[in-house]
Amino acid sequence: DEATDPSVSEENWECIQRFCEQVNADTEGPWFALRLLAHKIQSPQEGEALHALTVLETCVNNCGDRFHSEMAKFRFLNELIKVLSPKYYGIWSSEKVKSRVTEVIFSWTVWFPQEVKIQDAYQMLKKQGIVKEDPKLPEDKILPPPSPRPQNSIFDTDEEKSKLLARLLRSRHPEDLRAANRLIQSAVKEEQEKSAQVSRRVNTINEVSDNVKRMDEFLESYRRGELSPADQESLQALLQRCERLRPLLFRLASEAVPDEEALAEVLQANDKLSWALGQYRQVVASQ
Repeated sequence: DEATDPSVSEENWECIQRFCEQVNADTEGPWFALRLLAHKIQSPQEGEALHALTVLETCVNNCGDRFHSEMAKFRFLNELIKVLSPKYYGIWSSEKVKSRVTEVIFSWTVWFPQEVKIQDAYQMLKKQGIVKEDPKLPEDKILPPPSPRPQNSIFDTDEEKSKLLARLLRSRHPEDLRAANRLIQSAVKEEQEKSAQVSRRVNTINEVSDNVKRMDEFLESYRRGELSPADQESLQALLQRCERLRPLLFRLASEAVPDEEALAEVLQANDKLSWALGQYRQVVASQ
């Protein structure tokens, strides 16, 4: 009650911290805590609901896997959905509260991708038009750290950042939590960029492999004099695609330099492509 007191405008971080400690100390703490928080988040008093959402997010930061497991169940997710749904409390919940609830659920889809029920709940909200677009998370929003973190996360490879994040998340001061959030968002952005690089590399290597195979088939037909005019046009289009892939492979090679295995894959793909273009010059262009 103290942590969610609507008559107080500022968060009572001492009470919030004590609440988290009690959740961790009690075997059934996460289950009881989420029942209480659901009730408070559904409060018709905007201040009480917003404070309760801050408590919820702080618990996600500090109360570990047992809490995450309970919050990812439909039993609790449905209570949050009621705040947004016009069939339940959405008709009188304030826009600010509904916006925060949407941000909370969306942030969990980012940090807990393995929790299928969270993903399903959020997609259902979008399908029903209750959520029209993914929210842009504000910089001062408290986000939970990823659990579990992806393998080779920046926090696994950078010990200093890992220690700094742990210290900031233990703090009771709002400015430290905001700093932790910025650090987490920065790490997520960096890991998303790495993931995009991997995706580009895999897709390009697969495209090279497919194009080289098709080029070999066309050239074999050409050698036998069995290439139709339509196939000849297709061969020219294939040649152009192969030539456009070369500069892309060079860029991918420069991105992959720190990763010897990835660099080897790109160079191998480049060798295949060079061979295919060489075959074209030898068989077709020379004639």
